[in-house]
Amino acid sequence: MQSKICDLLGIEYPILQGGMAWIADASLAGAVSEAGGLGIIGGGNAPKEVVLAEIKKIKEITDKPFGVNIMLLSPFAQDIVDLVCEEQVPVVTTGAGNPSKYMARFKEHNIKVIPVIPSVALGARMEKIGADAVVVEGMEAGGHIGKLTTMSIVPQVVDALKIPVIAAGGIGDGRGMAAALMLGAEGVQIGTRFLVAKECTVHENYKARIIKARDVDTTVTCQHFGHPVRAIKNKLTNEYDRLEKIELKKADPDLVKFDELGQGALKKAVVEGDVDHGSIMAGQIAGLVKKEETVKEIIDSYISETNEVIAAKCSRWL
Repeated sequence: MQSKICDLLGIEYPILQGGMAWIADASLAGAVSEAGGLGIIGGGNAPKEVVLAEIKKIKEITDKPFGVNIMLLSPFAQDIVDLVCEEQVPVVTTGAGNPSKYMARFKEHNIKVIPVIPSVALGARMEKIGADAVVVEGMEAGGHIGKLTTMSIVPQVVDALKIPVIAAGGIGDGRGMAAALMLGAEGVQIGTRFLVAKECTVHENYKARIIKARDVDTTVTCQHFGHPVRAIKNKLTNEYDRLEKIELKKADPDLVKFDELGQGALKKAVVEGDVDHGSIMAGQIAGLVKKEETVKEIIDSYISETNEVIAAKCSRWL
């Protein structure tokens, strides 16, 4: 399965692993790269020394291409930019901001830059400043989301841009990957499915909640205040909903409560295993995830099912 993304990044399969904060460490990213995709270390709000340690670990795990996700609103964003240049990281994905001021630096170090975008306008802007590709993420995804669905936004971005487009959000198996390719994407980015990979180091309580999830078990918090986040329903999301209903009745909403409620919530779930009061970020495909598998098993299943679906449909139509 070859695509422009494979050629651009030097990978075997057009599959990127999402750069999930607190989750996407060297163990997961290294396994994805070694299995033929592009593993991505999630920088999140981590300081330089923490990300450096993960980069050193992944270089011990694999000699294949990997990436680092830089959250541009992080207080350490400039430090991480310096780090990826110093360590000659081959690929950078960016989120939560505009990477314009760093592009020249990235290009000087031959780093491929792939911003994550939620709209056509932002995609066009990223192409103009020199992005090598874009990840178009629909609201089906876990974590921080936009307002457009994958099915609607991917073909619009594909039509508007000349650089390769990678689809993300709601791609739970090979059928979803086949659909993304039919919409014009050159590859896919997967997050939630990798949460239950054996090489993923999230707390077992987190994995168990993903595996037990049904189709209706995710919700979006802060739809009216702050930044919308998709996660598995629990006591934390219920508290967000309760506060939001209260604030909607006020003329001057107090947003401080929302900020305090979410502080450290992801770490609680990922590291401490608190699946009641922690944020169990997951996409709507959680209902498709039935068991823990190795990264290689996950990637192989995506590729084989994608090929089977496309072959079956094409033979039927022709």
